[in-house]
Amino acid sequence: MTTAFVSHQDCSLHNMGPEHPESPVRLHAIRRVLERTGLLDRLLQLEAVPVTAEQIRLAHADLHQTRLEMKLPEQGVVYTDEDTALCPDSLHAANLAAGGAVLATEAVLNGSVRNAFVAVRPPGHHAEYKSAMGFCFYNNVAIAACRALQHQGIERVAILDFDVHHCNGTVDIFQNRPEVLVCSTFQHPYYPERYTEIERPNIINCPLAAFSPASDWRDAIEQRWLPALHAHKPDMIFISAGFDAHKEDPMADLNLEEEDYRWVTEQILSAADSLCGGRVVSVLEGGYNPVALAFSVLAHIEALSAE
Repeated sequence: MTTAFVSHQDCSLHNMGPEHPESPVRLHAIRRVLERTGLLDRLLQLEAVPVTAEQIRLAHADLHQTRLEMKLPEQGVVYTDEDTALCPDSLHAANLAAGGAVLATEAVLNGSVRNAFVAVRPPGHHAEYKSAMGFCFYNNVAIAACRALQHQGIERVAILDFDVHHCNGTVDIFQNRPEVLVCSTFQHPYYPERYTEIERPNIINCPLAAFSPASDWRDAIEQRWLPALHAHKPDMIFISAGFDAHKEDPMADLNLEEEDYRWVTEQILSAADSLCGGRVVSVLEGGYNPVALAFSVLAHIEALSAE
């Protein structure tokens, strides 16, 4: 069994303008590094397929997709909030992003791969039950987790989010669903400043001050995430893999490096091996320095695909 790499070239059609940090360059940089190192050839490459309306409704309000479709422009861009814009191809890309996460989930659950990395955009973890925000339209990882819970034998899942921004959308969707554990490390106070104070047994928020050392981040994972994960005993683990806590990323002020991402991946895989047969699906979220992003993803996938 191997690691799947799920992507689609049309995810690059979503373009919010030349100055926007959530750029098509992000996926190009990842693929270029994976190709040049030869790692991509050792992965099972799968092309994302569009998410269905029924699958979107597993995590979002019934009219969420319709509202976005009504805003879709014929040309140019239309902003859904001050950070997030739709261009004519944005929802096509968003459908592939969410559908790629579902496809990866199905591949892991049917045993054709051990785990998967989903290299798609737009990202998803800020998309709430009724709202698009923070560069996100559909909550890709939430839709995939809901789809997993429809499978026989999958009664509990965990979503682990190491993006530098808090996963407000994922918390909004699952705050009252105890079968879903959501663990998040994030810079605080910082965007989006929503749901960071919520207290639920299934919500593990780990705020970190700006300029915190990587050791504080690792401590949060060892002392908060891993005990919660072993207590929850998930049947499958999802990762919201944001790489914008890297020290070279322009969007925030944490100090992680590539080896920190390799370390956290190894910690998650070790837990997955003991808890859920190694079933892990990782979905790209943030990361806005293309070089730092690409080499962080390289370390992440090297750990996922290690024998």
